[in-house]
Amino acid sequence: MMLFGAFGGVCAFAVTAAVAFVRHRRVSGKLADRLRREKSELKLRVDRLEAMLNTDEQRLIVWTGTGDLPQIWGILPEASGVPRATSQLLAFGHWLTAKCASDLERRLDTLFSSGEAFSVTLKTRIGSYVEAVGRTTGGAVVLRLRDLTGERQMQAELAARNARISGELHMLHALLNAMPAPAWQRDAEGRLIWANHAYASAVDAIDVTTAISERSEFLDGAARAAMKQERDDDGCFRSRIPIVVSGERKVYAVTDVDANVGGAGIAIDVSELDQVRKELTRAEDFHGRTLDQLGTAVAIYGGDRRLQFYNAAFSQLWDLDPAFLEGRPEDGAVLDMLRASRKLPEQADYRVWRNNMLESYQSFEATENWWHLPDGRTLRVIANPHPQGGVTYIYENVTERLDLESRYNALIRVQGETLDHLSEAVAVFGSDGRLRLWNPAFGQIWSLTEDQLSDSPHIKSLVQTCAIREEEERAWMQLAESVTSVVDTRTQISSRMERHDGVVLDFATVPLPDGGTLITFVDVTDSVNVERALMEKNEALEQADHIKSAFVQHVSYELRSPLNNIIGFAELLSDPRFGDLSQKQSEYASYIMSSSSALKAIIDDILDLATLDAGIMDLDLSEVDVAAAVQAAVEGLKDRLAEAQIDLRTHIPSDIGNIVADEKRLRQILYNLISNAVHFSQERGTVDVSCSRKSQSVEFVVKDNGVGIPEEILHQVFNRFVGHDNGARRQGAGLGLAIVKSFVELHGGHVDIHSAEGQGTVVTCTFPAKPERAGIIAAE
Repeated sequence: MMLFGAFGGVCAFAVTAAVAFVRHRRVSGKLADRLRREKSELKLRVDRLEAMLNTDEQRLIVWTGTGDLPQIWGILPEASGVPRATSQLLAFGHWLTAKCASDLERRLDTLFSSGEAFSVTLKTRIGSYVEAVGRTTGGAVVLRLRDLTGERQMQAELAARNARISGELHMLHALLNAMPAPAWQRDAEGRLIWANHAYASAVDAIDVTTAISERSEFLDGAARAAMKQERDDDGCFRSRIPIVVSGERKVYAVTDVDANVGGAGIAIDVSELDQVRKELTRAEDFHGRTLDQLGTAVAIYGGDRRLQFYNAAFSQLWDLDPAFLEGRPEDGAVLDMLRASRKLPEQADYRVWRNNMLESYQSFEATENWWHLPDGRTLRVIANPHPQGGVTYIYENVTERLDLESRYNALIRVQGETLDHLSEAVAVFGSDGRLRLWNPAFGQIWSLTEDQLSDSPHIKSLVQTCAIREEEERAWMQLAESVTSVVDTRTQISSRMERHDGVVLDFATVPLPDGGTLITFVDVTDSVNVERALMEKNEALEQADHIKSAFVQHVSYELRSPLNNIIGFAELLSDPRFGDLSQKQSEYASYIMSSSSALKAIIDDILDLATLDAGIMDLDLSEVDVAAAVQAAVEGLKDRLAEAQIDLRTHIPSDIGNIVADEKRLRQILYNLISNAVHFSQERGTVDVSCSRKSQSVEFVVKDNGVGIPEEILHQVFNRFVGHDNGARRQGAGLGLAIVKSFVELHGGHVDIHSAEGQGTVVTCTFPAKPERAGIIAAE
């Protein structure tokens, strides 16, 4: 029974719990449906509010907690200057002016700390205006930004403009209050509405307010009447007006401006300036009268570079038109006028010289110039710049002074330099027989010290000092007699003495107009010794000339005659008509002929040089075909060219024409040059021969690409018997270039040589087209 009862109780509890659960579930579902509906309604409301915030042209920035990022709603057009990006929006200094950004941050700090609301107009960097309103609500800080457009924009601009104008007006009033000059401002009705402190002091008012309320006038009635009548078209009045201030009469420079909205004026005390100007005018008049009395020309130019003053001497110096000078011309115009009249120094570049003269206006120091005028006058021109602008010119005519100084200085210099640098000893004795003037050579030639001569010794004492031998004493007594003679007609004497030390002196006396006597001593010892040596040398030279002539004759007869025989016999041996020779014998005969020809050429060169040295070389001048002369020289070298396998190239213009020269010597010159080039060329080398005609000359150029000439011996190649070994062939006698140089110079031309080791040699011979040099003898 108990079990059945327990089971029935459990069933009853289960039924009851199930009924309660169903009822609770029904209630919970209804509550969840209601909450779901409320959530949907709230979300819809929030969406509507956000939509309303985003559609309105404003931006809301809400800070809900410390350190949290603010929430931002709304948009503003880009033209407002407010950025859309959150990072840029919160960086106020990025899109606001510096002053407005600082003001906004300061107000936000106050809003966060004390909750003080604000409303302010801000200016963006692009010039637009934005209204910023800060509030606190529900523990949050809200900043609303709205773009000001239309009338509100205009109001903001007007407010900013009003603030700026008010600040400028305040600053202007502060400046005028600090000035010692009275200043005032009137309304459109002409009533005084503002004045500075100087104005109140000038009208003897206690302060500015009193002066304005009592309408105290600074200008008297006559001045105000003149002000109304003498305004210009812009309503401006400027004049100097005498005014009595504090019982003292002063002169003020009054400037007053009148417009529709009112007027303003200022009065500057120029009494002292006016007094100074009057004194300056009186001083200028006085200085002008003074400068007119001077003989030195003076011209004064102002800061505008116009002529302000000139004295009478300036007008006389330049002889310019008075009307031109009275027109206050510019400095540059005066210089141009003087240049047009040919009164200025001649200049290579007048414009540069003129600009240099006008630089005095920018200079701080006086400059000095010397003008040498075309008419022979010399002016010392001093340009003295004025500290306040302008230049004063002083033209000093120093022609006569310079001439006198030049002549005097030249005379003194000539006298001093002549006496001091003469090799002759000079001494001047006065009419009393005492030494007055001497040069260093006099003391040196007689071994007299400066102390001995500076005491003005008498000539008799010099006789005792200098005369040692009897012959010297006789010469000195003759000089003493000429110096101390009192006859009316004194004559010059000249003679020679030979001193005890072997020195030979020529002496002479010249009577001077003042009664003094000039004595000169000339040391002719060297001349006498040279004369004797020259006589001995002349005898030796004459003897050497005879020996040289004999040597030339001896060489001509003793060497050339046997050599001609050797050459003749060698030719006979080589001629098959006189018998056949073996190959070895023919080779030997060929060597004999070539060596004999070389020896004959050396002998001929020696004879030619000897003839040149003896001065008996004659040129057989005639019209020579240049091309034919070159071809003839080349023909004589064909065998050597073929043997050395040298390519000879000639470059001769077809119109080269003729030259006046000795044809034989010209061919010899070309032969030696080409032979020398062939000798120093490498096998299968190239030699170029060219000629060209200049205006007054003809040039022959021989160029090879051989071994060249070392630099250290290049300057010696024209010396005789100086040769250079090319390393492949034997060295020559060293006479070819020497003969070339001698013959070219005999024609009146010159030779140039250029060479570098390993790069060949270029020899250029320049002949005058028609030799006229002295010393050229044409054989008839």
